[in-house]
Amino acid sequence: MKKQMNYNYAFLFYDVGEKRVQKVFKICKKYLSHFQKSVFRGEMTPSKFMQLRGELNRVIDEEEDFVCIIQLMNDKVFGEEIFGNQKNENREILMI
Repeated sequence: MKKQMNYNYAFLFYDVGEKRVQKVFKICKKYLSHFQKSVFRGEMTPSKFMQLRGELNRVIDEEEDFVCIIQLMNDKVFGEEIFGNQKNENREILMI
């Protein structure tokens, strides 16, 4: 029997048609923190993940749009390095 993994941190990024950008942005903002343009990140319970995925599936056009969610076990298991113009100076940089 396979052990089911509980992911509790996620990165989400998207590239969607102009007509759906605001709807997708608002949905993502409900569940995750806005990081940069079409990138979100934050804590994610399995139930929140299912709700987010359901709402996005109702809005996006699968033929034209792209949404990617990277799920992590927690916010301590990844390293992050930011290059370039960092407009929001309150960002955390995790290096573990």
